[in-house]
Amino acid sequence: MTEAYIYDAIRSPRGKGRADGSLHEVTSVSLSAQMLNAMAARNGLAGHVVEDVIWGNVTQVGEQGGCLARSSVLMSDLDERIPGLSINRFCASGMEAVNLAANQVKGGAGAAYIAGGVEMMSRVPMGSDGAAIAVDPRLAMKTYFVPQGISADLIATEYGFSRQDADALAVESQRRAAAAWADNRFARSIVPVRDMNGLTILDRDEFIRPDTTMEGLAALKASFKDMGEVMPGFDKVALMKYPHLERIEHIHHAGNSSGIVDGAAAVLIGSKEFGEAHGLKPRARIRATAKIGTDPTIMLTGPVPVTEKILKDSGMAISDIDLFEVNEAFASVVLRFMQAFDVDAAKVNVNGGSIAMGHPLGATGAIIIGTLLDELERTGKGTGLATLCIASGMGAATIIERV
Repeated sequence: MTEAYIYDAIRSPRGKGRADGSLHEVTSVSLSAQMLNAMAARNGLAGHVVEDVIWGNVTQVGEQGGCLARSSVLMSDLDERIPGLSINRFCASGMEAVNLAANQVKGGAGAAYIAGGVEMMSRVPMGSDGAAIAVDPRLAMKTYFVPQGISADLIATEYGFSRQDADALAVESQRRAAAAWADNRFARSIVPVRDMNGLTILDRDEFIRPDTTMEGLAALKASFKDMGEVMPGFDKVALMKYPHLERIEHIHHAGNSSGIVDGAAAVLIGSKEFGEAHGLKPRARIRATAKIGTDPTIMLTGPVPVTEKILKDSGMAISDIDLFEVNEAFASVVLRFMQAFDVDAAKVNVNGGSIAMGHPLGATGAIIIGTLLDELERTGKGTGLATLCIASGMGAATIIERV
């Protein structure tokens, strides 16, 4: 089977996902096109050089509707003969785009792909596309549906994580992200976002709050307590599925949950022959990919079973992994991952994560693969695993090996 290699990985800075965020005036198709143009320019790609653009975005409605991938190709300077495929696996959409592209290359269905994703959360609000699991009573009752925040608090309750545990992880995420920026660790991957006149709009992540403290977080109100305990009382639904628990402990708030932001990312994936033909040196080999379904009520535990699956499928052990990127959707997700595998926290999200820098839904999976690759190169380490929890109860993972 043909090997699939990563030749480049780029991302935009992440802007605050609000009307006063720096990227609010940038459309999803425009930001995507900028990423595609940057990828082509950095690697000297011209003509019908890649098989496809596979692009993740979660809220596929309005200006993110249609086939945003194809629209982005047409908005960019890429050859119009390159098609586009939009995909949605919720928070893992960007990773699934990369994994799908890698497996296409491995199977011989094209020599190279650009894969990644985008989410402009300030312009297209999360959940504005509707979801059967939330709005269809038959499905909601069948799955014991609760919102993700309740699921995150359910994980904390089930596995014994306190608010102090979650807040400590959040403070450390902020510290690491600020240190990474101060040390220019993202310099190779960041593509500044520019306006139509070529002026830079944003060149660094603007969501980071490096002055975050335990005392400051302690003053924040638990975000999901009211919806859990009062109206509509989602705690009761969760406890029907988990009757051994007496109550749900609500520990998550805005400071220890992922930030709402705008952003995009792209990864260039190809065969060895593709690289040789275009004078490109591979940076990493995509060693394995995996996805799995999990309980839709607790919902966000997917990183554990999908990691077990990818390790088994690849004949590896957790000790074979040098670095981990576990998306910080909520603090309890990362705490549970480290607990399940007894992983040293010093190996997980070493440059901070989505709590500090934000989680642009359709792009994050591609972002953390790029971040992992950069850190493997910076430290001279060999193998890394990236994984995300996914809405409705799923998990996705990718193992990369530095070349």
